[in-house]
Amino acid sequence: MTSPQRPGASRRTVLTALAAATVGAPVLAQLAAATPAAAADRYASNTALYQALAGQEGTTFGRRYRRHERTDTRPDTVYPFPRTAVLALHGGGIETGTSELCLAVAGYSPRDPEGAPILSETHDYWMFEGLMSSGNKEALHVTASHCDDHVALATAAGHLNVLSLHGCTFDSLGLPLPADGDRRMAVVGGLNADFRAALVAELTAAGFPAVDAFDPAHAAGLTEFNGDHPLNPCNRTMLGRGAQLELTTELRTSLFGDASSRSRRAETWDEPGAALIPFRDACRRAIATVEAAQPIL
Repeated sequence: MTSPQRPGASRRTVLTALAAATVGAPVLAQLAAATPAAAADRYASNTALYQALAGQEGTTFGRRYRRHERTDTRPDTVYPFPRTAVLALHGGGIETGTSELCLAVAGYSPRDPEGAPILSETHDYWMFEGLMSSGNKEALHVTASHCDDHVALATAAGHLNVLSLHGCTFDSLGLPLPADGDRRMAVVGGLNADFRAALVAELTAAGFPAVDAFDPAHAAGLTEFNGDHPLNPCNRTMLGRGAQLELTTELRTSLFGDASSRSRRAETWDEPGAALIPFRDACRRAIATVEAAQPIL
């Protein structure tokens, strides 16, 4: 989940800090300096976490990524190049279900992530995961705008689009409970309006409740979840804009036959009644819609 926008972190404050910053300082460094650490986070950045937990990768936390090799060795041919990457900044036990969904949207099986892709078209991906038996969110959550993992940022910067996956609770959204009591909800954020529109349309058509975080009917209450920060990795693309999904606990749970543990999620993502496949396919259709307007010439 992205960090709340506190008074000190408003866009006006950031711009004021930029104006007052030393002339010639790197813009991103100025922005970072103007953004206070999230009060609920134990670590101010991924770098701080990696330093504090040195030697614990693979037990306390983990990182996984895949960058697909692309080559064009012929001067008379244009080969396809990846345009969209998928990120899960708070995977594993931090915001459960986002790791498995990241793999699925990228074209891989959550059951066999090291195996061959299960879909014909793949996407690059990166994820940070909490691996502890409990307390992952409290111990390992680093707010999105403070992510400084160089592989994550290089992945975002090397693509036209990023789809970043997050988890939240329905109550934290402040939205009215639907008459049918359905607490599944996808809040679609990020600075790419076309990508947001495609995601809302495809998810809604597939039967998943979704709202645009910038929709005037909801925007005032969803600033915490709208992914508008320029340092949010979803917006650190070649275009300076991307998309993110904030998925409620109930929606993420519905993606699996059994969402109770990492192993059970990996084993039950494609069971009858699990909704991960239709959700994955809706996301991929939205990606295809956006990419169709971005031809590689």
